Amino acid sequence: MDLFDAIVNRKTTNTRFADKKVTAEHIELLIKMASHCPSHFNSQPWRFIAVTDEKIIGKIAKIAGDSMVQLMEDGRFWRQYRKYFRFSEEEIEKTKDGIHIDHLPAVLKPFVKTIFSEKGGKVMAKFKVPRILGNDEEKLVASSPLLFIISLTKDEYKPGELSGFYSVISMGAVIQTLWLVTTAIGMGMQFISTPGEISEKWREISSMLNIPSDYEMCTIFRMGYVDPKIKRPTIDWKSSQRKGVSDLAFRDVWGKEI
Repeated sequence: MDLFDAIVNRKTTNTRFADKKVTAEHIELLIKMASHCPSHFNSQPWRFIAVTDEKIIGKIAKIAGDSMVQLMEDGRFWRQYRKYFRFSEEEIEKTKDGIHIDHLPAVLKPFVKTIFSEKGGKVMAKFKVPRILGNDEEKLVASSPLLFIISLTKDEYKPGELSGFYSVISMGAVIQTLWLVTTAIGMGMQFISTPGEISEKWREISSMLNIPSDYEMCTIFRMGYVDPKIKRPTIDWKSSQRKGVSDLAFRDVWGKEI
């Protein structure tokens, strides 16, 4: 696939992956391409774990699902992300950002704006929305043939210091490279974020993976081969809209048209 095509076609895979193991050649390719990413003073602060063991994936999936339920039930999810929710084509076409919640059970559609709000706890509880999303999260992760974990050495990753900032920049380059490589070879990729928002859950996974104390586990991605025939999760959204060049950039100084 042409590089420009891969950049434009890259997207987060919200659905299950094809029922097919990721080949050893593709796992090696992902790691090799990630290893060529830039890093401050060529420090290469990252280390990777490619998890294919179904039992380990299942345990991480359970933690991810439980984390989703907890985040929604205690209100953190809504306080953190409500500003990104869009409920119509017109709304997302106007803002060109956020996520359009366009796929959910018919019984929930009349209540979507109430459900996806900080004050919608009673409605969510009535329709068991947190558990629906938690179950979907667990199933998605559990069915993934590959989890890809990125850790950073604490020699470089020092939040609040320049080395920490530089190491996060280099990890960003790794993540984008992984997303482009997966896109180019017919794979998909999704960030598993929910356990990272609950510190004890994150520590539980890090301990499960035997990550040493001088490394910080920073991200978990689920990966697999894309199958367009697979149905979407019970509650799902899309985020294909992008702001135009003139909305994002200026020439020479802020505010001057590009």
